[in-house]
Amino acid sequence: MKKYSSKRSIQVLANLFQQYNVLDIIVSPGSRNAPLAIHFSEIDAFNCYSIVDERSAAFVGLGMAKSEKKPVAITCTSGSAAANYYPAITEAFYANIPLLIVTADRPTDFVDIFDGQTIRQNNLFHQHSYGDFQLLEDSKENSEETNSSIIKKAIELCIEKQGPVHINIPLEEPLYDLVSELPTFPEVEKTIKIKDFEISSNIIAEWNTSQRIMILVGTRDYSAELESQLSQLVKNHSVVILSEANSNLHHEKFFRHIDRYIFNFTDEDYLQYAPDLLITVGQNVVSKKVKQFLRKAKPKQHWHLDEVWQPDTYYCLTQKLEVKPEVFFSKLLNSINLEPRPYYNLWDVLRDKKDAKHQSFLNLVEFSDFYFFNTVSRRIPENYNIHFSNSSAIRYAQLFELGKRRIYCNRGTSGIDGSTSTAMGFAIKNTNPTLLITGDLSFFYDINGLWNQYIPPFTRIIIFNNGEGNIFKIIPGPGNANTNTVDEFIATQHHKNAEMMAKHFGFSYIKVEDDGTLDRVLDNFFKADIQPKIMEVSTQGKNNAEIQKAYFNYLKSKF
Repeated sequence: MKKYSSKRSIQVLANLFQQYNVLDIIVSPGSRNAPLAIHFSEIDAFNCYSIVDERSAAFVGLGMAKSEKKPVAITCTSGSAAANYYPAITEAFYANIPLLIVTADRPTDFVDIFDGQTIRQNNLFHQHSYGDFQLLEDSKENSEETNSSIIKKAIELCIEKQGPVHINIPLEEPLYDLVSELPTFPEVEKTIKIKDFEISSNIIAEWNTSQRIMILVGTRDYSAELESQLSQLVKNHSVVILSEANSNLHHEKFFRHIDRYIFNFTDEDYLQYAPDLLITVGQNVVSKKVKQFLRKAKPKQHWHLDEVWQPDTYYCLTQKLEVKPEVFFSKLLNSINLEPRPYYNLWDVLRDKKDAKHQSFLNLVEFSDFYFFNTVSRRIPENYNIHFSNSSAIRYAQLFELGKRRIYCNRGTSGIDGSTSTAMGFAIKNTNPTLLITGDLSFFYDINGLWNQYIPPFTRIIIFNNGEGNIFKIIPGPGNANTNTVDEFIATQHHKNAEMMAKHFGFSYIKVEDDGTLDRVLDNFFKADIQPKIMEVSTQGKNNAEIQKAYFNYLKSKF
């Protein structure tokens, strides 16, 4: 016999979640949220997942929402449990990932009287959420009608903004009163707003009169429609399109390795290659160099296309276009002249030179992080979704060709803290296999990302373990400090490996310490098995930072 919570606020919440198709619920254990856990898990329409660590649970939910492209709910008990959600919520906020955060709370008059597990939970995430709501206790007058209205507003805001929204639920005792039947609720009238967009004559005129048009695409999900539209724009050499691995766009005329082309730009180059019209699409770009380039170039016009965010990243924003890029380019293509522009040829000549240098350098590289990325980028099966951790991993990814594989990375806040959990959440909900490529510190930091029972056996993790945060040996600055200080407190050198962790969490494990072994084991690593797999590629003691620096020096050399 089914047993549901008798709490009317929870019954209303679950009903509205069903009506809005919010069906994936991440539950972290606790007493105050036990009525939520019991209720959701007893309703067949919901897919409930038990994740103990709230910090990891929120990132797992974020990964699921990335995979499903619809809201996922996360729920926890009161007190510090809710605060542990915060890192993932900031990521969801800046990356526009729809999360519904449902925190159970003590009754409102218990706050600040030193009752157990009680903090100021209402508005806890208000700096990094699109809405913060608190329900009434069931005992309050008109609570059911009021709560229904609040929950409806919260869900629709989450869908409209494609970002995190918080619902705090004060729950009075008793918590474990259960019922065997649920009331019938009426159908809700959905009022989700859809924005209209009409392209202005000024936009058309500025496009047609601009001679140096650049479109820069940052982090975004794959869109066949957008890829087709941009392909039409570049077909006749009308524009220069810069994209990154995590832009998930593919065309031979797109410039997909930005740092390869601009890393060694001089002030003269900044002027020579500057656009007069810059159009930006998507979220954060990885390349720091392209930010420096465009901030110095100061384009006359900068249009940013996004339904939510219009950041002035390059200090020259002139048009904030609150529109889906696909809608904008659909209207634009019907109104503009697609004429060839010499600006494309300027960039194309640069690309040919740098690509030739890149290929030449690959023949010189010894076993190292650089060697590993070059090798593995060519050997990953086409059907894999690839998640990169932040720091060195996603930066190396920009240097190599990854084909048409879907690329993901937490670039909202660019932290290393939830990369594993996010990838595992994505893997749980996606029919195609997932590969996480991660640095050692990111992996060890988020080890609880493996602490769940739902990871599919076709999931793969490759750790490139260089024994430190090697990025701090690459970027300018840390080298000015004493080596011992950098090693201990910034790069945080270590001698750990993942073998026992892999076995503990039910992953098969293989260690690679040389190029021959890497070449021999890669194909088998991706073959089907009854367990998920971890490969640890140890490059400790290799000249990883020096090799990457040598690469960029080689690109600018004359020979």
